[in-house]
Amino acid sequence: MNTLSGRFLILTAIFVMLAEVLIFVPSIARFREDFLLSKLERAQIASLAHLAGGDISPELEQELLENAGVYNVVLRRNDARQLVLSSPLPSAIAATYDLRDAAAPVLIRDALLRLWHPGDEVVRVIGVPVRSAGMLIEITLETGTLRAAMIDYGLRILVLSAVISIITAVLLFLAVRVFLVRPISRVVTSMKAYASAPEDARGVMVPSSSITELREAEETLALMQTQLISALRQKERLAGLGGAVAKVSHDLRNILTSAQLFTDRLETSQDPMVKRMAPKLVGSITRAVNLCESTLAYGKAEEPPPRLSRFALLDIVTDVIDSERLSAGEADISFSEDVSAGFQLRADPEQMYRVIANLVRNARQAIVTSGKPGEISVQAEDAGDATLIRISDTGTGLPPKAREHLFTPFQGGVSKGGSGLGLTISAELVRGHGGTLTLEQTGDDGTTFLIRLPKGDFG
Repeated sequence: MNTLSGRFLILTAIFVMLAEVLIFVPSIARFREDFLLSKLERAQIASLAHLAGGDISPELEQELLENAGVYNVVLRRNDARQLVLSSPLPSAIAATYDLRDAAAPVLIRDALLRLWHPGDEVVRVIGVPVRSAGMLIEITLETGTLRAAMIDYGLRILVLSAVISIITAVLLFLAVRVFLVRPISRVVTSMKAYASAPEDARGVMVPSSSITELREAEETLALMQTQLISALRQKERLAGLGGAVAKVSHDLRNILTSAQLFTDRLETSQDPMVKRMAPKLVGSITRAVNLCESTLAYGKAEEPPPRLSRFALLDIVTDVIDSERLSAGEADISFSEDVSAGFQLRADPEQMYRVIANLVRNARQAIVTSGKPGEISVQAEDAGDATLIRISDTGTGLPPKAREHLFTPFQGGVSKGGSGLGLTISAELVRGHGGTLTLEQTGDDGTTFLIRLPKGDFG
């Protein structure tokens, strides 16, 4: 009985029996009251023979009492109490019950006590004569017959309750099988079929239940299965893309390594322009080589942990801005850095360069796309327990789709045609330092990203 329908069958039978018990208690009390009232009525009818014919023989009197099932009959008429019929009592009167104004709780209590008490006693019962034949009528009778009748009545109710509970339980069992178990079994079967081949769209649940709750469950399952299929397909595409990127990065690293050897010779040149530009070229190629190596490491697992060192943040910011000025070309974009020369940061300089470069590049692209002049600023401040770095631009703000999937690969691109990897990688690099990268504000007047790096062991 570990099935849903089996347990429902048992619970239904239990609840029906419980309801019958609650009905049985007042019913047995009502049966006892009707039994005693019937005795009173039969005793009153037996007494009429004596009242109509005067003196009667002892044999007739005994027969009348036996037919009525009592020992004595007392009538009170015209304020006079009269013993109409009488016979010897087998024992003393054990209790007196007045049915004239008996409350329901009293009747229930007396009925349950009578069922519980197995002995045969003589009791007095007081009631009101029928058809106003007097003020009251009293009888004495044995309780054995009463208790036997109550037990017989209770057994009949018990059997009837059992039959009703079984029929009700079976009907509800069938109803549960049809309306609940079968639809749930369909859902379970669909889940098993989908689990065996999650990429097969034919295994997606087709909602068909007419029950609102079950149909909502089927629709939710179908939506989840559809989304999972899309996620699995995207995962396959990303896996293939990752393999391709790893191969390209491997070959590109070899090419850049050769270029790095040539740029080392440029540093010995006496040309002033070459002397000024060679260090930047060497730095750019070195970063490209490091990026290729990091990409290969990312394809295997994840970004390598940061190599912490203390450095001047202004040097990194200056390199990023110089590179972006060259990339901006003829675009009317101004750059500013609000970073003091002595502002020190303990972090991985290469990773922080990548983070700031990604954010400044996005800002530049946003301003170029708007076709209007703009400004990009980088600010840094010490907030006590953390270092705050803000990258702001005066572009037109992020589109709604970019805000919704801001840090999701291939979905959170902030510029048209962008892959969305820049922000994703930046956020991961910042998290590697124990910090956070958040969108502080965006709108028609521009966008601001906030890098928060807690100090602690990194401060």
